[in-house]
Amino acid sequence: MSAAATTESAIDRILRGPTGLGTASLYPTRPAVEAPIIEPPVAELPVVEAPSAPAPAAAIPSAPVPGVPVLDVPLLDPAGAPSPSTLAQAAEAPAGGGKPKVGDPIPGLYHHPIVEPDPVRVEELSLRIKAWAIDEIELYPAEWEDQFDGFSTGRYMVACHPDAPSVDHLMLAARLMVAENAVDDIYCEDHGGSPVGLGGRLLLAHTALDALHTTAEYHGPWEQSLSSDAPRRAYKSAMDYFVAAATPSQSDRFRHDMARLHLGYLAEASWAETGHVPEVWEYLAMRQFNNFRPCPTLTDSVGAYELPSDLHALPAMQRVIALAGNATTIVNDLYSYTKELASPGRHLNLPVVLAEREELSEREGYLKAVEVHNELMHAFEAEAAALAASCPVPTLLRFLRGVAAWLDGNHYWHQTNTFRYTLPDFW
Repeated sequence: MSAAATTESAIDRILRGPTGLGTASLYPTRPAVEAPIIEPPVAELPVVEAPSAPAPAAAIPSAPVPGVPVLDVPLLDPAGAPSPSTLAQAAEAPAGGGKPKVGDPIPGLYHHPIVEPDPVRVEELSLRIKAWAIDEIELYPAEWEDQFDGFSTGRYMVACHPDAPSVDHLMLAARLMVAENAVDDIYCEDHGGSPVGLGGRLLLAHTALDALHTTAEYHGPWEQSLSSDAPRRAYKSAMDYFVAAATPSQSDRFRHDMARLHLGYLAEASWAETGHVPEVWEYLAMRQFNNFRPCPTLTDSVGAYELPSDLHALPAMQRVIALAGNATTIVNDLYSYTKELASPGRHLNLPVVLAEREELSEREGYLKAVEVHNELMHAFEAEAAALAASCPVPTLLRFLRGVAAWLDGNHYWHQTNTFRYTLPDFW
């Protein structure tokens, strides 16, 4: 929840304004704008025991889930000016000039605090995702178990998807996130990854998400290859579960976003091989692809409804999604800064690139990165509010709220994951 949860949010004022919609009209029986919206019975998503064939589109309802409150995620007005009375404020520097405490947010970082994730859901999801990763697909060896636990996938997913109707829905996103992290760790970074030959490994792994269509003679060897290493096993299993529950459009959207992610991985790897430190704008371009976009793009699948493909493809929606992904990825750059500095080799992140390319101190580079994040967040909120006002389709409104909630949950996880992250000594 934002610090101003008891006051009227900016998006509520927009919905009550020129469009004539009240906040109670977020989920009317008929949409305010004609659009192809799936309206099957609520809460029909089955527990996926053994994924094989895709479930029918009716398995994913568009209506709100009974008992799950409508999200009150504040957005900016279309002009983009933050309102102190309705929006969370950037975290203040510690009183008296002291250092932030362990688990505090980054001083000066614009964000929306949230309520603590439901501990019952967190516990159930944590147990189920670990059983999938360790027992079902043998993703990690036993010696990595503490790192898997320390990642806190259950707390991450519950915080990011507060409107998910069940743990089954949360598991769809949790499996895919764990699989993505395995590819990053094992192919790219922490656990034996390397930029050398990365393109070939990523291409073959991507076929676990976007299947190879070839002749009978060569189909068998490809299919066998999908179980040949942990990342491919993870991608294949997670995608099978997702396709069995999502619509074809949602599945295809996710495949495209994963291709974007892999392209970003390759750009970063090429710079590592050549020792290139990109210009700031080049780094930001890379981070628009190597970012969290595949996670919030699942918000409607996890929420048990569908944003129609024509609305997802709107240029304004694509800009909102890009801004969201860019802002939340810089959150990762900022919170993981000291972790990356302590790791072998040179890690590019926004503070490092700013410091080198703009001849700043480490502290100045870090604090400017905070400013870049804040500007992107304000742009995201302004553009999302403008889109909501101009196209008040119920599923589009819910998707925007879901993406905003994902950003808030992602920040919460980074802030509170003290197993992985500590803040630099810059205050």
